Amino acid sequence: MSNYDYDLFIIGAGSGGVRAARMAAAQGVRVAVAEYSRPGGTCVNLGCVPKKLFSYAADYHAFIAQAERFGWNLAVDSFSWDILHDNTSAVLERNSNFIGNMVEQAGAEIIHGHARLSGPHSVTVGDKAYSAERILLAPGGTPQYPDIPGNEYLKSSNDMFSLPCLPRQMLIVGGGYIACEFASILNALGVKVIQIYRKELFLRGFDRDVREFVAEEMRRLGVDLRFNCDLTAVSHTAEGYQASLNDGTSITTDLILAATGRRPNIAGLGLEEHGIELTASGAVKVDNYFQTSIPSVYALGDVIDRVQLTPVALAEAMTLVRNLYQGTTDSMDYRLIPSAVFSHPNIAAVGLSEEDAIRQFAQVDVYLSKFTPLKHALSRSGDKYLMKLVVDHQTDRVVGAHMVGEHAGETIQGLAIALKAGATKKIFDQTIGIHPTSAEEFVTMRSVTRRHGVKAD
Repeated sequence: MSNYDYDLFIIGAGSGGVRAARMAAAQGVRVAVAEYSRPGGTCVNLGCVPKKLFSYAADYHAFIAQAERFGWNLAVDSFSWDILHDNTSAVLERNSNFIGNMVEQAGAEIIHGHARLSGPHSVTVGDKAYSAERILLAPGGTPQYPDIPGNEYLKSSNDMFSLPCLPRQMLIVGGGYIACEFASILNALGVKVIQIYRKELFLRGFDRDVREFVAEEMRRLGVDLRFNCDLTAVSHTAEGYQASLNDGTSITTDLILAATGRRPNIAGLGLEEHGIELTASGAVKVDNYFQTSIPSVYALGDVIDRVQLTPVALAEAMTLVRNLYQGTTDSMDYRLIPSAVFSHPNIAAVGLSEEDAIRQFAQVDVYLSKFTPLKHALSRSGDKYLMKLVVDHQTDRVVGAHMVGEHAGETIQGLAIALKAGATKKIFDQTIGIHPTSAEEFVTMRSVTRRHGVKAD
C-alpha cells in the first residue's frame, strides 16, 4: 500500500469520473471523488437526462394532436410547465442520490467541495489537502457565451431546466444539437421560437441530406429558422430583451438562449500553474492513454474535448482503469461512435457522412429513402422519415448509416453494431426485415441514389 491518502483521486463526479471510481474501487483501489455539485455531472443533472424527459413531453403534443384520427377523443388543450418541471426535478434528484450511493457502495469516498490541483500528487478541497498516487481530471465541460455587449442577459442550456415559467417567445442562438433540441422542444410546448445560426446551414458535421431535411421539417413544425444570421448585442428593455442582429435588424423577445458551444471546465482547477499542458482550444492535452504532461495526472471526458458524449466518457474511463489496474495497454477507438439529436424530428447517425466518405474512399455508393411511415399515413401529420446508407463501392462495406424520424436513436444503435462488425451492403440486403416497421427500410433499399467516382457500366 502506498503512503498516499488515496491511490486514485478523481476531480469530478460526472459520467466518466463516476465510472472510473466504481471500477477502480471494485478492484480494491483506494478512491476519492471530489464534486462541488450533485453527483452525476452534466448528463444527469443538466444535460442528457432532463433534456430527454423534456423531449418526451414535447412528443405528447404531437400524440394528442394525432390521436383523433386513431379514434381517440382527447380534449386536452393545456400544458403545465410546473408539473413537468417539478416531476423532472424529482427524477434528477433521485438519480443523483442513486449515483452517489453507488459510488460509496463500490468503496469510493465522495468529498463535497471544489477541488484544485496543488501538485503532481496533491489536491486541495476547500482548506483541506489530500495526497494521491494518481489524480484523474474529469470536471466535464461548461457552456460558453458569445463575446458581445449584453451577454450577461443570455441564458445557457444549464438554465433551461429551472425556468420559473415558460416564455411566450424566445430566441435561440446556435446551430448545434443543443440549439436544435431546445428549439424543437420549446416549439412543441407552445413557445414561439426563432432560431438563428451564423452560417448557411446548421448541424455542422452531420450528413448534408440530414441537415437539409431536418431544417425543412423544423420549419414545417413551426420553428422560425434563420441562417446566415448572428447575434451582435443584447439589451434589456421594458418589453423584454432586444437582440441586435448582424443584418441591422433586431428582435424583442422574452428570453435568449445562447447554445453556442461548450468548453472544458478548467476554471479554478490550477492546472496551468502546476504544469498541465492545454491545447489551443483550452482542453487538457493527453496522450493515447489519457496521461497529461504530468505523469501522475490523467484526464478524460469533455475536459479533453475529443468527443463530447456521455458513452464516450464512460468508455474512456473503463479503458483507463483497465490500463492502470489490470495491466492492459488499450487505447480508445473513436471510430463508428453512434450519436443522436433529440430534436423534432429525431436524428441519429453512425459512421461517415456522404461528404466524409467521398473524401476517404475512391468510389462511394449512396442509398437514400424519404417516405411517410405507416403511422402517419393515418395521422396525416405530414411527418416524413429519411434513411440513408453510405457504402464503400470497392469493398461493399457500409461505412455510414443515417436516420431522421421517430426513435431514430433506437434504430441506429442496432445498426452501429452491424457497422462495427464490418457489415457489407450485401449482408444488409440478405437480412430479413421486420414488417411493418420503418426500420426495415434499411434492409430493403436496393437502388443506388447516387454514385461518386464509379464509372458507368
